[in-house]
Amino acid sequence: MKWIVENKFVLSGNLHGGTVVASYPFDDSASHVRYGFYSLSPDDALFRYLARVYAENNPVMSTGEPKCEGDPGETFKDGITNGASWYDVPGGMQDFNYLQGNCMEITMELSCCKYPPATQLHVEWNNNLQSLLAYMEKVHIGVRGFVKEALTGTPVSGADIMVAGINHNVSTGRFGDYYRLLLPGVYNVTATVPGCAPMTEVGVQVMAGKATELNFTLTPLRDVGVGPSTAPYTTLSATTGPTSAGSGSSTDSAVLGPGLPGTGTLVPEPQPLQPEEFRHHHYSDMELFLQRFSMLYPSITRLYSIGKSVQDRQLWVMEISDNPGEHEEGEPEFKYIGNMHGNEVVGRELLLNLIEYLCRNYGSDPEATYLINTTRIHIMPSMNPDGYEVSLEGDVSGYQGRNNSNNFDLNRNFPDQFKTIGEPRQPETIAVMNWARNYPFVLSANLHGGSLVVNYPFDDDPDGVTRYSASPDDAVFKMVSSAYAKENPLMSKGHPCVDVKEYPDEYFQDGVTNGANWYNVPGGMQDWNYMNTNCFEVTIELGCVKYPHAEELPQYWEQNRRSLLQFIHQVHRGAKGMVTDSKDGTGIPNATITVDKIHHSITTNKAGDYWRLLVPGPYHLTASAEGYTSVDTYVTVPQEGVEQVHFKLTRIHLNPNEEDLQSFIKQLSTSPDLDRLIPDTTTSSSFRYHGYKEMSEFLRGLKLNFPKITALRRLGQSVEFRAIWALEISNKPEEPEPNEPKIRFVAGIHGNAPVGTELLLEFATYLCINYGKNAAITRLINETRIVILPSINPDGRERARERDCTSTEGMANAAGKDLDTDFFETRAVMDLIQEKGFTLSVALDGGSVLVTYPYDKPVQPVENESTLRYLATVYANNHPTMYLGDAGCRNNSQSMLTASYCSNFCSLKIFNCDFSVDFGHCPEITVYTSCCLFPSSDQLPSLWAQNRKSLLSMLVEAHKGVRGVVRDKTGKPIAGAMIVLNGGVRVFTVEGGYFHVLLAPGVHKIEAIAEGYQQQRQEAARFVTIEFDMDNSIFGLPRELVVAAAAAAMTALAITACIIWCVCSAKSNREKDGFHRLRQHGDDYDDEIHLTSVGSKKSLLSHEFQDESESDEDTLYANKL
Repeated sequence: MKWIVENKFVLSGNLHGGTVVASYPFDDSASHVRYGFYSLSPDDALFRYLARVYAENNPVMSTGEPKCEGDPGETFKDGITNGASWYDVPGGMQDFNYLQGNCMEITMELSCCKYPPATQLHVEWNNNLQSLLAYMEKVHIGVRGFVKEALTGTPVSGADIMVAGINHNVSTGRFGDYYRLLLPGVYNVTATVPGCAPMTEVGVQVMAGKATELNFTLTPLRDVGVGPSTAPYTTLSATTGPTSAGSGSSTDSAVLGPGLPGTGTLVPEPQPLQPEEFRHHHYSDMELFLQRFSMLYPSITRLYSIGKSVQDRQLWVMEISDNPGEHEEGEPEFKYIGNMHGNEVVGRELLLNLIEYLCRNYGSDPEATYLINTTRIHIMPSMNPDGYEVSLEGDVSGYQGRNNSNNFDLNRNFPDQFKTIGEPRQPETIAVMNWARNYPFVLSANLHGGSLVVNYPFDDDPDGVTRYSASPDDAVFKMVSSAYAKENPLMSKGHPCVDVKEYPDEYFQDGVTNGANWYNVPGGMQDWNYMNTNCFEVTIELGCVKYPHAEELPQYWEQNRRSLLQFIHQVHRGAKGMVTDSKDGTGIPNATITVDKIHHSITTNKAGDYWRLLVPGPYHLTASAEGYTSVDTYVTVPQEGVEQVHFKLTRIHLNPNEEDLQSFIKQLSTSPDLDRLIPDTTTSSSFRYHGYKEMSEFLRGLKLNFPKITALRRLGQSVEFRAIWALEISNKPEEPEPNEPKIRFVAGIHGNAPVGTELLLEFATYLCINYGKNAAITRLINETRIVILPSINPDGRERARERDCTSTEGMANAAGKDLDTDFFETRAVMDLIQEKGFTLSVALDGGSVLVTYPYDKPVQPVENESTLRYLATVYANNHPTMYLGDAGCRNNSQSMLTASYCSNFCSLKIFNCDFSVDFGHCPEITVYTSCCLFPSSDQLPSLWAQNRKSLLSMLVEAHKGVRGVVRDKTGKPIAGAMIVLNGGVRVFTVEGGYFHVLLAPGVHKIEAIAEGYQQQRQEAARFVTIEFDMDNSIFGLPRELVVAAAAAAMTALAITACIIWCVCSAKSNREKDGFHRLRQHGDDYDDEIHLTSVGSKKSLLSHEFQDESESDEDTLYANKL
């Protein structure tokens, strides 16, 4: 201790053993929580940097996985850890160095074995040599210099060197020398000593790699006419945690800090710095403000744009975090959005104030420091910069500037769950939707003006009626809304605008309201966030005047600053944790977290971490993921803070090849891996339309050039005798492989929409050319049977005309049949669909840009709607524009189908799709690829680029769900067994007893039924083996007795049937005609009747004559659904 205090060390390392990690201060906390409490120092960012320098140069430490024998599962992100977060160590040396000396010290744990054999020492030397050297070099970063007295030039020892925003000082040595380690950035540095006037250097630029030299000359106070008792010297104490969540304003505190040296006088504890200037910022002024603070505080800020407005203004976002630009596992992400309505400006200015407040107080104010160190905060001051520029100061309740420059209200422009939004999606809306999908936001607020209340989902009602429209997380929304409102003294009273004539009688209890209970807002941003991302968002009305005068802005800040901070604190409520693979410890992305009795699930981020906002209380949580056994647990969420709940999921027991395949599919399921796959693959450089003859030659060419992976099959012929081709792509196209998923791509059902045909021809070429060259493509082909039907209406295609976007010429086949609504005309394709074994089908059509799923009739129930909707969403999310829900088809009748895949507007679907689901027992989605039915060929390259990733994603999805084998106790496979999922979805086992069914992520129940065997039930896993016992009894009676009784009963039944037939022959001609009309299509329907009775709850004949008001044709069609 004496050595440390006397020698003014600058940097130190304390070498230990027992694991492999670099640990940094603080090592303990005031509460002495044993594990998991992050105890940050004022120089936390610097310490983490120093620890990373050592860790990243050590080949073992850098992995973060020491794999020590005592705790093989222990991990440290980047090979570093906060000391107290690992475990609490009071009385540690590194903390003493920092608090009592000038020295920054970290602790290096160098090896799992504390006293390894001598033969191991050369390995440890090699592991640590570069780390030791790199760490020593960091003694030369930051600022360095001398402090001298002005009159005599003598060195000043014991002077304090203070850095604004970092609540920790160093002091000069006996020669007046000092070293202050700092990260690159711009700083205000002050030198002070009793008896001298302090000296401050503003805007000191610290560069990477070499210390900036900064010397101070201090003037004695007697020379400036000030007595020594008023010297401004004070020693600031380090803080280790935030203020309490409910702390009051900065003027409330009367806590006294350390005394002035030599005076015995106490001084107030330092208070947070407030914004220095309040004014309205036009776009250029706002842009400069953001750039200035980004330059001044580079270690905690990142300025980025998410897109542009209609008039090409940047949509700026300021990120504030201790690790800007990086998502830290376990750290929630938060966003504020202001100025969505251009003339509602208070939110814009408050968010600029908040940026300044957080930046200037980082390292000195405990609360600001805590929020920045534990939260990744994103602040968008203006979502509608165009509207702001035409708004007028002093506007109380007007509309000028409210909308964007295309005159659309941005808060009515998002896809809605209850109503179809027909207006075109605006650039600002699209940018925010992309932003919200690319970041794992947990909580958000949208700042408005015109009233004084916090408004929470839902914002509209299914019937458009003004009434309470509760979301599944209504209690959470009330909690976070109240947290904001209660800190605002005016908002919490509930009478917002008594002085504004437009709203004299408005009242909101406790300052909060359900959106739809106030008034309906279809297409709002907050509901879209909740329904389509993991983010919970509320809308905050900040005041009754939309554009107040600048002199009123300080009072808005004073009223809302505590609320703004308190609302950020709410992101640290509920449950959080990691979902990891129990075998290798890696995070599982897109795992689903469900809460019992709350019908809203969230998913894990790419790293496997999740945040689930919940009000305090007990809960039953379940984590599930594709290919893993689900895990559930009970948890109690505390009154304050968050409960950590980690899930370790076990992979379904697979053989090594199966396990490797699932790992491959898991990798491709994350967007970056699929994105990386595409640039690595060859694609065609020329696109044109192929008529029937050219298409046939093209398919034969693929067969001849790639004979080992293709098989060409003629399914049948059209009315005009053109062949309907099916191309199979597989590593064994001529051999049955019932254990592999089989996916079908279909196009050309409408001849006047041939884009799908060309996309599938290009897709087939793309797969074949890259086979053997691209590892991922090769693996997908080896593990999948891909069947492509490029055109099932070649006759119509021959009559269609290029560049005709709306014509119906060629839509029907040569017999005038629209195969969309009269699918039974397509016998060849029907036979293919009814072949057992297809896992997924994707049909391509034209006339809009969206994905649909069955059924054709809105009254028809969908037993596996969640799966169909999930598959549609996957396709749309991998398309650059489709997921936005805005087809942008302004000049055709399909323009109102803009959001059908993500709303309840799902009534217009093709019957091919219904037939595939009902009779083929295969989920099918329909993709509308372009607004124009028959666009010019020069648009084909861009259409291919838009759909390529989505088509590949379907190959990946075909490997998910549940698959397995059914056999009896002797090991004999059972073909034809019925597999029932969740009591509804039915598939049948094929040769070898194999089955495969796609399901949306979640927990599912599976039943297997086979004639003569006992029914089996279990929870569905990724791969299941179902074994049957013989069922030797029927209705509890011996099988032989029942069979004998059944034989006697059948004899009596046959006699009765003859009598009934004689009576029926005398019935009216109307009944004969009705029966005849059904029988004349008997050949077509025999198979369908059988499959429907087995695989569905519907009966084709059940309502044939019930409704006499319907035509016989309508009745027959209705029952074919």
